[in-house]
Amino acid sequence: MGDTTVRTLNGPAAATPPKGDEAGVKGDEADGNTAAEGTLWQRLRRPRRPRIWFELALIGVSYWLYSLVRNAVPEQKAEAMRNADWIWRAEHAIGLGFEEAFNRAVNSVTWLIVGMNYYYATLHFIVTIGVLVWLYRRHPGRYAATRSVLFLTTGVALVGFYLFPLAPPRLMEGQSFIDTVLVHHTWGSMASGDLKHMTNQYAAMPSMHIGWSLWCGLTICALAKAPWAKILGALYPVATLVVIIATANHFWMDAVGGIICLMFGFAVVTAWYGALPFKLPRWVPTREPEPDLELARA
Repeated sequence: MGDTTVRTLNGPAAATPPKGDEAGVKGDEADGNTAAEGTLWQRLRRPRRPRIWFELALIGVSYWLYSLVRNAVPEQKAEAMRNADWIWRAEHAIGLGFEEAFNRAVNSVTWLIVGMNYYYATLHFIVTIGVLVWLYRRHPGRYAATRSVLFLTTGVALVGFYLFPLAPPRLMEGQSFIDTVLVHHTWGSMASGDLKHMTNQYAAMPSMHIGWSLWCGLTICALAKAPWAKILGALYPVATLVVIIATANHFWMDAVGGIICLMFGFAVVTAWYGALPFKLPRWVPTREPEPDLELARA
């Protein structure tokens, strides 16, 4: 079909991307020539082609564990309310306590706030899964590292949920925030309406809507070729920030917490691979080659 091939040490050829594809042939040749070399530590750190069954199982188990741990964290309502009051006072102290006014203003435009409710409930998962599928198919050499950033970001967020229980603005007492899902009777959040008993109400810090959306945006901006895709990638976390504040699900400081978690994920993965995930080879051999028997006997 016009694909080039790369010879491994013991002879078999591994399929590589079509000629001219960015970072394709050179990245594969380098991996193919060194895959059987180096220490165990080096081999563990080398990018590998992902396996669909493993990735599906990993995502399923990880999300189950995340939901289990997040919802098992004691809700600690009194402490969560105190923390919300503290953040609200801190934001006002620096002149950035604008969430309540913004929430009420956007709520006055029914079609807009209803659309934001559905945005909050759906795109968080749809876009993230879409980016993962795109990475798996189009950037297999970078998939595992980039996926690991997302997993580490989410994992460290659980620590935040445990150490700093926080009530979202819509649940604050003595304030006039509007729970937009409840008011407009839209299916918009597991933490509102009839579904509120199925999830921890007081796990607002850090915001994983921001952590995940920024991960998506950075990945798209770094790896997509089409200018329109890069623009959408850049706008997505910005739009998400507007939505989480307008719907009173988060303070803007929760978004800062999400960004810090994402920075942690990138720092750990970059240290492990010795490069940013986006700088790793786009394509890797289909399978790890075995050492040549003749070379092994020599």
